[in-house]
Parts: sequence; C-alpha cells; structure tokens
Amino acid sequence: MKRLAFFLGISFLGATLAITGAAETPSPSPDDRYGPSPTNYKEIVTKWLEQQLVDPASARIEWVDEPKPTDAGKGGEHLYGYLVHFRVNARNRFGGYTGKQNHAALIRTGEVIKGFGFGY
Repeated sequence: MKRLAFFLGISFLGATLAITGAAETPSPSPDDRYGPSPTNYKEIVTKWLEQQLVDPASARIEWVDEPKPTDAGKGGEHLYGYLVHFRVNARNRFGGYTGKQNHAALIRTGEVIKGFGFGY
C-alpha cells in the first residue's frame, strides 16, 4: 500500500510539472524583438554614413520618414530592427554630386545593422 501511495504521489507531481511546464511562454514584446525605438536615428545614420560614403562631408541627407519596426529577414530568418528611409546626394570619387539616391538603414540597439541601396 505504501508503494502505491508513493507511486501516486510521484505520478501526481509529474503530471503537475508537465501541465505547468507546458504553459506557453508569452510572445516577446516589440521592444524585445526590435530593440528600443531609436530617438536619435538621424545621428546614428549620419555617423554610419561617414564609413559608407567617399566624401561624407559633402552629404546632403533628406529624411523620408520616421523609423518603423521591421523584420528585414529573408528565407525564414528574422532580422528585426527599425527601418528608416532617406535620400543622399553626395560627391563621388570624381568630385561630382551623384544626385539624390534612395537608401534605408536598419537600426537596432543604437547602431545600423544593415544598409539598403548601397550596392553600386
């Protein structure tokens, strides 16, 4: 009888753990997935452009919109961050202005993690 009581106690404990362990974990909040919203996005992108452009001092930046939470991943992979669109007119290697070119940057935790439109 003692074995049966012990066995029932273990079974009950196992069932309780299985039920409580099977509870769904809450989905991550937007801040967890995308990182904090970049309030200083213009400064972040401008600093990043200094590394991307031939003549960053000549850059004339036109901000198209505010950063928006985005998943820029491909093929089932996720790449979360805040996407900001902008146009840049800067001097090229020959010293001439390129004209306004559309670009975007994905920002996460205060830094640009991916740029778009710089494939030339």
